[in-house]
Amino acid sequence: MLQFDLVGIGNPVYDIIVTPEVTTDGRILSGCSTNACLAAKRLGMKRVGMVGCVGRDFAERFSHDMSNYGIEVSVDATGRETGGFRLVYDETGNRTLDVLGVAGKITAKTFPEDFLNSKFFLIGPILGELDLELIEFLRSAASGILFLDPQGLVRLIGDGRRVIHICDRGQFRKIAGLVDFVKPNEPESETITAQKDPILALKALRDLGARVPIVTLAERGSLLLNDGHVCRIPAFATRAVDPTGAGDVYAGSFISEFARTDDMVESALFASAAASLMVEQIGPGFRMNRETVLGRKGAIRDKLVTEAAI
Repeated sequence: MLQFDLVGIGNPVYDIIVTPEVTTDGRILSGCSTNACLAAKRLGMKRVGMVGCVGRDFAERFSHDMSNYGIEVSVDATGRETGGFRLVYDETGNRTLDVLGVAGKITAKTFPEDFLNSKFFLIGPILGELDLELIEFLRSAASGILFLDPQGLVRLIGDGRRVIHICDRGQFRKIAGLVDFVKPNEPESETITAQKDPILALKALRDLGARVPIVTLAERGSLLLNDGHVCRIPAFATRAVDPTGAGDVYAGSFISEFARTDDMVESALFASAAASLMVEQIGPGFRMNRETVLGRKGAIRDKLVTEAAI
């Protein structure tokens, strides 16, 4: 059986995005696992796959999109609707998410056996479509490295179909102990740990069981806990047209570089540089190649700061 380099696990979405700079013309393809897989593919990973659920409303379009991008998919397309959000960003970068649709659940029973043979798994739910049982199954049935972006594990639908953020810390502790990397953004890390200070959140993630915690900080870069030392990963300064998907691209780019180098710090620098390209563009057709990312990585390399162990 031919091995995947990366399998993304999480439902694709078709979003409407409104920023001070741009507004999409209708719904466009996005989602954590989607964007991560697209980035990894464009940065050199040869065989990239994705597992998720879509509805009948976008099934044909999704299949066409992913075929064009060279991503192999195994999706349940029997549901009524595809997931999606209306994302609105204000001038300061804060955003609201209103739910446009909710697709089905990804379960251990329906997980395709062929997609278990992968070097890396990017677990990237967008709205509660997977749970502890599936992650336990992946840990036991697959030998690849598990990288968790927990955004969809800390979201619920609130009043008026607006997304609210909440975390069952007992459940999250069980999940964190099963995966190799955990990468929330700053607001998600606060939801998970109740720590507003991202350094304290990083430590709390480790205490919850995360082997390698990473917290992304938007234009302030990211934090990586490596052998107990805090690495402050700088961001490449740029003008953000659309922040959507920057953390997803960070995840996919980190994995693609870690697969090459086995070096967490260099991979985080690479991921930070790649994320800066994503925010300059909008939609799944974002342009990205390894040479450009390496150039930006070189520009931020000297700004890396490593602090004493915590």
